[in-house]
Amino acid sequence: MEKMDKKSVKKVVLAYSGGLDTSIIIPWLKENYDNCEVVAVSGDVGQGTELDGLEEKAIKTGASKLYIEDLKEEFVKDYIFPTMKAGAKYEGDYLLGTSFARPVIAKRIVEIAKAEGADAICHGCTGKGNDQVRFELTIKAFAPDMKIIAPWREWNIKSREEEIEYAEAHNVPLKINRETNYSKDKNLWHLSHEGLDLENPENMPMYDKEGFLELGVSPFKAPDKKTFVTIHFEKGEPVSVDGEKLSPAGIIAKLNKIGGENGIGIADLVENRLVGMKSRGVYETPGGTILYRAHQVLETITLDKETQHYKELVAVKFAELVYNGQWFTPLREALSAFVDKTQENVTGDVTLCLYKGNMINAGVKSPYSLYSEEIATFDEDHVYNQKDSEGFINLFGLPIKVKATIDMKKNKN
Repeated sequence: MEKMDKKSVKKVVLAYSGGLDTSIIIPWLKENYDNCEVVAVSGDVGQGTELDGLEEKAIKTGASKLYIEDLKEEFVKDYIFPTMKAGAKYEGDYLLGTSFARPVIAKRIVEIAKAEGADAICHGCTGKGNDQVRFELTIKAFAPDMKIIAPWREWNIKSREEEIEYAEAHNVPLKINRETNYSKDKNLWHLSHEGLDLENPENMPMYDKEGFLELGVSPFKAPDKKTFVTIHFEKGEPVSVDGEKLSPAGIIAKLNKIGGENGIGIADLVENRLVGMKSRGVYETPGGTILYRAHQVLETITLDKETQHYKELVAVKFAELVYNGQWFTPLREALSAFVDKTQENVTGDVTLCLYKGNMINAGVKSPYSLYSEEIATFDEDHVYNQKDSEGFINLFGLPIKVKATIDMKKNKN
């Protein structure tokens, strides 16, 4: 790779969260890139109070300006819902909360970098993580010739402890300390926790520890009562909760509250990172977990068998593409087209009963239901001739019968 001429970089657009990494990157860029101008960009995908005071902090640490872009509705409509409709879960458990937040943020950063006439885009992702790939693949998709600066691949800082020391030496204000320095990523969909005691998979996360969970309570502390929630879907997308029509982001927010109060959506897993290592994390996804379950239940009565089974195969590949940062690729777009076709009749209502971290099916209906009580009943019916099954079994089992007959002849010889 051609070495970057640092003196040619006069203006850098930085993906800025205000967290530990990006907080120290602003002074680091100015120190190492000939006092270049740094334009900070924060994509609001539902971080909430994490964005409070961000502009003052960015300017104080050396940025010339800060853009805070409201991407919440776009994030849900164009990234979360397509992934949820696909039923995509990475390695069976991870609902991709960090993964699909990166493309929407990076796309907007490219748009601002072009408008600002920037020479480079900078991100704070580590060389060990997946996010560096997700950011940079999106940048390549929309600005293939843009220079990319990744300090973690350049500087001599080796740990988060050294980052804190750098911040203290440069008077960069931090909201964390050495004792609570979990690596976290929060957005409207989820909150992830990594690092510290979680790095040892023998340790059980301290769900009851004050301040660990932020989007809800642990199942151990959830109320000892049933909570019912009904979601209405139109063509695979949720449009209302308990009869209240809401925006895409509004639906996630409401389900996060309901799910969080009932201890729903806590996943503790060791996943295979794109860069090759295994990583342990705890994810809070209360609303998303409810949505995935409700959507899956609705598909059981609205999709035919072959489509439902094939879609499960597609979901695995879809999840890998999202996890690996390949959102803006022909294959992901083609899979989304397939998924959208399957969702034409995925319309109806699903009711779930929530209880101490559990979700119990409590009813599903659809005007396009393929379920026929008249055919499925164990009582007397007039639409299904049980004698027909004999011919079906004879044909379906013919290959087994032929092989067994041949094997028997071989054994006699």
